Amino acid sequence: MRERYADFVDVRTHGSLGDIGADGLRLHNRKLYACYGPQTPDPTKIKRKFLDDLEKAITKRGEHFTTFVFVHNDRRDAIHPEVSVLLNQARIDHANLGFEQLGPNHLYRELCRLDRDAIADLLECDFPTIDRLYRVGPSDLEPLLAHLVTNRRSGAIPASAREVPPHKLDYNELGPEDRDDLIQAMRHAPLVEDYYQARTDITERDEVAEGFNAYYRDLRQEYQDPAEMIWKLQEYVTGNARQSREQERAVMVILAYFFETCDVFEEPPTNWRATRNERASA
Repeated sequence: MRERYADFVDVRTHGSLGDIGADGLRLHNRKLYACYGPQTPDPTKIKRKFLDDLEKAITKRGEHFTTFVFVHNDRRDAIHPEVSVLLNQARIDHANLGFEQLGPNHLYRELCRLDRDAIADLLECDFPTIDRLYRVGPSDLEPLLAHLVTNRRSGAIPASAREVPPHKLDYNELGPEDRDDLIQAMRHAPLVEDYYQARTDITERDEVAEGFNAYYRDLRQEYQDPAEMIWKLQEYVTGNARQSREQERAVMVILAYFFETCDVFEEPPTNWRATRNERASA
């Protein structure tokens, strides 16, 4: 909880002071945590512990909290019946306080919200990396990807290489390999247009384009290297798992299409090329 919340204070016992009625505190939302984790649950002991902790918290830290959280180690999906009775009765007896319970399932969800390094530190061990950890882009891209893979394999003759505006490639400072990949992929870009023309949802293409553009704008805030942005845009389509060569080529066709339609990467100012040439000749 300390890793998860900056305002969480874990309280240790100290001599005759004990923990002064709290095992943990959230300073901002004024929650007090009282923990009970027996090896074998005993209803009588649970009741005694709950009531003792609540009385001690109210007496010694009454001004420090507005919500009492009973933390337990019951791994079942539901809390022990005795705890449910105690929580309800406590709400009746102390109407000015809120009451919650926090079990292993809740703690597990809190753990999963931490970043991987923090989790590894808490567990004191490394854990395996899952090949496909995430996929950012919409699921609508999956059928488009399958369409491109199939049609590239079908033996259909690709369109002649288009005259790619070199000023856009230059302006975005794309490296030679990325330039070549995009130019080759543009020969198959008409397949993307054919795909969207055949869709019954006429808004799908625009929605996908908006998603690409929004994600690209986010990347611009974080990355300066065009090669890294190409890589992150590829992940946007398929996730971060390694793909087959056919899929990798299909992804580049998608990026080439949205590059041409100006949804990703920047359009240079109208006079940019002339200005650059004048600098070069000077």
